[in-house]
Amino acid sequence: MFVHVEDLSAGHNVTALDLAASGVDPKQVKDVPSISDYFQPLMDFLVSLPSHERVILVGHSLGGLAISHAMERFPEKIFVAVFVSALMPGPTLNISTLNQESFRRQESILDSRYTYDDGPNNPPTTFILGPLFSATNVFQLSPIEDLALAMLLLRPLRLYSDEDMSKVMMMSSKRYGSVDRVFVICDEDKLVKKGFQRWMVEKNPPNEVVEITGSDHMAMMSKPVELSVHLRCIANNYS
Repeated sequence: MFVHVEDLSAGHNVTALDLAASGVDPKQVKDVPSISDYFQPLMDFLVSLPSHERVILVGHSLGGLAISHAMERFPEKIFVAVFVSALMPGPTLNISTLNQESFRRQESILDSRYTYDDGPNNPPTTFILGPLFSATNVFQLSPIEDLALAMLLLRPLRLYSDEDMSKVMMMSSKRYGSVDRVFVICDEDKLVKKGFQRWMVEKNPPNEVVEITGSDHMAMMSKPVELSVHLRCIANNYS
């Protein structure tokens, strides 16, 4: 769940931009009550970008929601948006429908856990991946060292209501639709399965689809060279 920002105009890369309460971001999950708060680090970066500079955005997993929101707000600042096995809403695929389809396809969460900070009779407030689930469904083709490091850095994820997400995740053909998109399929992904990835591509067609063979959900760990080659080709083609 990362956002990679490649700033070609400035001649440098800003990688793995942590969203709020993720990675090394100092905020805690209780500090991000709305999904717009979760996106804020990326929005702040794009606001700070000089008007003559444009970037390539790469979103992985839930990072796809962040770059989709950025496309709607700052289309003039983005060369291309790349979705790496990422959630990809759009003008023809609203977030509510996307969430419903994702939940419909969800299988056992094994040792992953929900928390109910608002009480057991209310919807869950956070979700955290378990070690067994991560090893068998997220990092199953990645080096064991990467799994071990991920378990040390793992943080709970805030769960947002459909109402909150629908207010923020409104994509228009005029703005979101003006930005080129590429979807990168990870064919051995067990978290966002290939069938679901193909379903998003069918419902919200991007400009281009590429596939990484033998990649689990964490393409940057299981197939880093292949992912890097694809991103460089995309950069060359769309900037």
